[in-house]
Amino acid sequence: MARLAILSDIHGNLDALKAVLQDIEGQQIDDIYCLGDIIGYGPNPRECVEQCMTFKLNLLGNHDNGALFDPDGFSKGAESAVFWTRQQIEHEQTDAARARWDFIARLPRTHREGNTMFVHGSPRSPLNEYVFPEDIYNQRKIERIFGFIQGICFQGHTHVPGVFTENFRFYMPGEISNRYKVGDQKLMINVGSVGQPRDGDPRSSYVIFDGQEIEFRRVEYDAQQTRQKILAIAELDDFLGDRLLEGR
Repeated sequence: MARLAILSDIHGNLDALKAVLQDIEGQQIDDIYCLGDIIGYGPNPRECVEQCMTFKLNLLGNHDNGALFDPDGFSKGAESAVFWTRQQIEHEQTDAARARWDFIARLPRTHREGNTMFVHGSPRSPLNEYVFPEDIYNQRKIERIFGFIQGICFQGHTHVPGVFTENFRFYMPGEISNRYKVGDQKLMINVGSVGQPRDGDPRSSYVIFDGQEIEFRRVEYDAQQTRQKILAIAELDDFLGDRLLEGR
C-alpha cells in the first residue's frame, strides 16, 4: 500500500497548510489525501484550494458545500465567513476562478480503497455528522456508524484527533504515543485539523498511514500571523483568529 498523508479541515489557513506540507516532505509520503473543508473560516481560501488541487484525493466538506450552495445550520460567524469565502473563490471571471469552482463542485463525498473508507463527517452521513469522543457512551450511535465500516474509516469534521474502536473506546493520540497498530478490529480514525485545531493544542494535526500503522503528527506554525490576517478582514469574526492561539 502507498504511504499516505491524510489531512482535513484546512479552513483557508494557508500558513498552517504550508507548515504541514513542509513536514510531509520529510516523511517519504507517496500521496496526500484531504478529507474536506479546504475553505471556510480562514483568510486564504483561494491559495488553499489551488494547493489542494495538486493532491491525489480531496473530499467535499460541509464548508466547501456551503460555499457552493447556501450554508445550512451554520453559526452567524461561520455563515459570514462562508459568504466572504465564496466571493474570494469567485474573485473575477477568470479561468483560474472557474477552475477553482469546477474543482470544488466535483469533489466526492466518500472514497473507498478495499476495506478502507475516507469521509469528512462520518460513514453514515459523510458530509455533516459529527462523531465526538464522548459519543463512545452512546452505544447505539457508535454501533450504527460502525455498521457502515468494513475495516478502517478516516474522518475529520470535529477537529479532534484520535482513534475510535468498535468496542466503544476512544484513544487520544497522547495516550497511544501518537501511534496505533491496525489489526482485525474495525476502526474510525479522526485525523484532526490542519487549520482549526480544537483539542487544546494549537498545532496543526494530520496522520500518516502505511497500511499497518497510523501515526499522528503535530506541526507548529505561525498562528499569530494567521490571526492577524483574520482580524484585518471585517467579514471574518475576530474569534476565528483568537481561537487559533489556544486550539479551541
